[in-house]
Amino acid sequence: MCVKPPSHTIRPVMVGIFQRTLRLRTSLRNLSLYSTVSSKARFPPVAFLSPFLNCGSCRKLHVGSEESKSSPGTVPKRLPFSRLTEEDLAYFRKILPGRTITDPDLVESSNVDWLNSVRGSSEVLLRPQTTEEVSQILSYCNSRNLAVNPQGGNTGLVGGSVPVYDEIILSTSLMKNILTFDDISGILTCQAGCVLENLSLYLDERDYMMPLDLGAKGSCQIGGNVATNAGGLRLLRYGSLHGTVLGLEVVLADGRVLDCLATLRKDNTGYDLKQLFIGSEGTLGVITAVSILCPRKPKSVNVVFLGCETFEQLLKTFQLCRCMLGEILSAFEFLDSECMRLLNAHLKLPNPISDCPFYIVIETSGSDADHDSQKLHNFLEEAMTSLLVTDGTVATEEAKIKALWSMRERVTEALTHDGFTYKYDISLPVERIYQLVTDMRQHLGDRAKSVVGYGHVGDGNLHLNITSPAKDPALLAAIEPFVYEWTANFQGSISAEHGLGLKKRNYIYYSKPSQAVALMGSIKAMLDPKGILNPYKTLPDNLK
Repeated sequence: MCVKPPSHTIRPVMVGIFQRTLRLRTSLRNLSLYSTVSSKARFPPVAFLSPFLNCGSCRKLHVGSEESKSSPGTVPKRLPFSRLTEEDLAYFRKILPGRTITDPDLVESSNVDWLNSVRGSSEVLLRPQTTEEVSQILSYCNSRNLAVNPQGGNTGLVGGSVPVYDEIILSTSLMKNILTFDDISGILTCQAGCVLENLSLYLDERDYMMPLDLGAKGSCQIGGNVATNAGGLRLLRYGSLHGTVLGLEVVLADGRVLDCLATLRKDNTGYDLKQLFIGSEGTLGVITAVSILCPRKPKSVNVVFLGCETFEQLLKTFQLCRCMLGEILSAFEFLDSECMRLLNAHLKLPNPISDCPFYIVIETSGSDADHDSQKLHNFLEEAMTSLLVTDGTVATEEAKIKALWSMRERVTEALTHDGFTYKYDISLPVERIYQLVTDMRQHLGDRAKSVVGYGHVGDGNLHLNITSPAKDPALLAAIEPFVYEWTANFQGSISAEHGLGLKKRNYIYYSKPSQAVALMGSIKAMLDPKGILNPYKTLPDNLK
C-alpha cells in the first residue's frame, strides 16, 4: 500500500533533498576520481575458452524431452555443410567488390567473441551494404549448402555471434543508414547495422531517445539487439523489443526478402510474423532493417544511488519506489558489495556513499522538473524515515549522472580483471533473485574466487557471475547444472536477455517444455530447411 509522506516545502535545488532527509549526502564524493571509459571501447580480454564448456548433463524437466547422449558442453559435431572454394570466393568478390575479406588478420576479430570465450575458424568475412546484397549471399549459400554466421556488433555473451567451425561470417556493420524518422510519431526506420549509441545521438538531436539502453551501446547494433531481444537498463519503463519494434525486413535462408517493415502502431491482419525473428538469434533469417517506436527525450532526469543493509530492505524500497514514483520511474538496478569491491579494486572507482551490503541505482525521467523533484523528495524521505535505506546520493547534472551509472554499467568490465568468469543471466520471481547468489556461495564454498550478483530488479533479472583465477573444470562442474536446476525449481528462465547461443542451447529444457522446443524445431525446418543459418546455436543438439 502506498504511504503518503508528510508534506512540506522542498528546496528548489534537487540536492536539498538529502539535506532535509536524515543526512543523505547531497553531493557526489570524489567525482573527479571517477574515470569514465568510452562506450565504444572494447573491454580487455580474458583467457581463451574452448568453443564449449564442459557443463555436465541436462536433466529431464518436461515429459518427452530427451537428454543429450553426450555432455551438453561437448563440442558439436560439424554438420555436413559444403567447404568454401575459390569459385565461392570469386562469386562473393563479384557481388561485394572490396568487401569480401579473406586476410586472416582481419577475419580474426570476427572469429572470436569479445569475452574471448569462443573461437571459430571462418576463412571469409562478407560485408554487404544493402538488403539485395544479403539476399544474393544467402541465395547462393543456400544453393551451395554453405553455412552462414550472421554477425552484428559481436557483443554477445553466449557465443551466438561467432562461428563454431568455418561458417561464412555475414557482417551487417556497413548497413548503417538511417532510412526515415517521423518526428510526429517518433518512429525510426534504419538498417540493421546502425550502432545503438549512434541512433541515440541522432535521436537526441531531435528531442527523442531509443527505448533501450545497454552497456555495450557503443558497439552493439540494432539488428543484433533485435535478433537477441536485448533487454537493457530501461526495460522497466519502456518494455521489451517485442513491444517497441513495429516492423522488420528480414532475408530468409533461401534469399527471399520478407518485407514486414511496418510503421503502424496497430496492424491486426494475420500473424505478427516479425515476432518470430525477435530473439531468434539469427537462426531463422538475417534482419536487415528495423522500424522502432522511440519515446520523447525526458526534460528532467535524476539518478539516485542508495545503500541498503539487506536484500529484503532493497525489495521493500523497490515496492515503495514503484508506488511513489510511478510514471517517472525509468530504472531500478542493484549491485552487491562484492561488485563494489571489484569496481574499487580493478577500476579504481570510489564508492560514492558509505559501504553497504547492497546498492541501488534509481533513475527517474519526466517532463516537469518541479513535479519530479517533489515526487523524488517524498520518496526519499519515506525511504529514510522507514529505515529502508541507510545512505545515498543524488545527481541531476549529466556528468554526475554518468558517473553514478558507471557504478552499475562497468561491473562487467571489472569482472574481466578478476580472473576467468562464468556468467549466468537468470530471470526469477523478484523475491528470489538474490537467494540464488547466497545459495551459490554456500554451495561453492571457497572453490570460487568471487560470486557476485547485480541486475535489473524491476525485471526480475539477475546477472550471476563467478570468477576463478583460471579456467577450472572442477568449479564449472560444481556450478552446472546446479544453477540451472535451482532456477528451474523456482520457475525461472536460464536466459533472461542474453539468449541461448552456443553455450546454453542444450539447457533449453530447463525453461521450455519439450512440445515448445519441438515446435521451434519445426519453424526452423520450415524457414531454413538446410539449416545453414547460424548452426549449432539456440536449439538443442538432440532436437527431433
